[in-house]
Amino acid sequence: MLTIALIREGKIPADNRVALTPAQCKWLKQNSPDINILVQPSPTRCFPDKDYLQAGAVITDNIHQANILFGIKEVPKEQLIPNKTYLFFSHTKKAQPHNKALMQEMVKKKITLIDYECLTHEDGQRIIGFGFFAGIVGAHNGMMAFGQRTGLFQLGRVKDVRDYRQLIHTYFGLKIPPIKIAVTGSGRVAHGILEIMNLMGIHEVEPFDYLHKSYQYPVYVHLKGRDLYERKDDGTYNRQNFHDYPEEYRCSFSPYVKQTDVLMNGVYWDKDIAPLFSIEEFQSPDFKIQTIADITNDEGGSVPVNKGDSSIDEPVYGADKSTLEKTAPYLSNSVDIIAVGNLPNELPRDASRYFGEQLIKYILEDIMKGGSPIIERATILKNGKLTEPYTYLDKYAHSS
Repeated sequence: MLTIALIREGKIPADNRVALTPAQCKWLKQNSPDINILVQPSPTRCFPDKDYLQAGAVITDNIHQANILFGIKEVPKEQLIPNKTYLFFSHTKKAQPHNKALMQEMVKKKITLIDYECLTHEDGQRIIGFGFFAGIVGAHNGMMAFGQRTGLFQLGRVKDVRDYRQLIHTYFGLKIPPIKIAVTGSGRVAHGILEIMNLMGIHEVEPFDYLHKSYQYPVYVHLKGRDLYERKDDGTYNRQNFHDYPEEYRCSFSPYVKQTDVLMNGVYWDKDIAPLFSIEEFQSPDFKIQTIADITNDEGGSVPVNKGDSSIDEPVYGADKSTLEKTAPYLSNSVDIIAVGNLPNELPRDASRYFGEQLIKYILEDIMKGGSPIIERATILKNGKLTEPYTYLDKYAHSS
């Protein structure tokens, strides 16, 4: 008998998403009778405890008997149960300083950590995540902020609708002025952005036309890796080469800052990858962008004027073009930034349902049978010890 537990989110502010919905728990109970499901009670989870009870789960604070514990965000170090296997987004694989103490506590408590972010197919493609709904909410918020800034149209808040279906209904009759929107990235986040662009009736155009033509209706351009980066030596692009040697590439986004009203950023970024634009370009009179939805949200990353997280309650702030200081939104000398770190929380039921489907389809069976190459690639810690692919984190995991 395998006992799994859905833990209560302990990070503040509490996340309202969950790895498995009540309906998915019910399906698992019906199709895998050798699974026992425990659910820690939670007042903030998007599905009430009674729904899990009706689905056949056991509602209990005592989850020590569970073999596998599923969360979403980082588990507060004092809540970690020794010698257990956890799955959650740990945000440690880049040696993020703010989670160093968490990593060291997991080592100390001999925990096995399987990180959702590291669950990949053989070619490196991520298997599971909330990126699609981050793109949905981030794109909506970007358009909402631009409408608020210019007064040209109005959009309500995603968090005020019941679900994604109701959100779509809010776009009926929406008239977007003839603006230009740049969408960057090729993963789940970008797919979510494109979904909103199409639902809002915004037309896709090719990069050359975007840069050289004017339109009487709203348009967007979708810029993927080869549209955004080129080798410094010969101007070529190869996806694998770029990921192996990002420092050998420069960014070629510069022409777009002069033609773009709204930037929807869904591109992957790491410290050796060039930003989309420089501070000098940002401060230039030619910088036309008024609103940046930095959906992948790396502070000082691909959007170098990202000044850190905003919140669901106050999603927009400004970056002053002269001083680079963080300001109130919608000021004449500022560019508006949306940098919310937990965007899918605005559509938690839909996002959780999508996440749980991927978890059941690709991961749970492997866990039940004791592992797989997919699980091994995502296991950062095994009984408190770094696995071979993650030994580069040794100093992070052990030094004070």
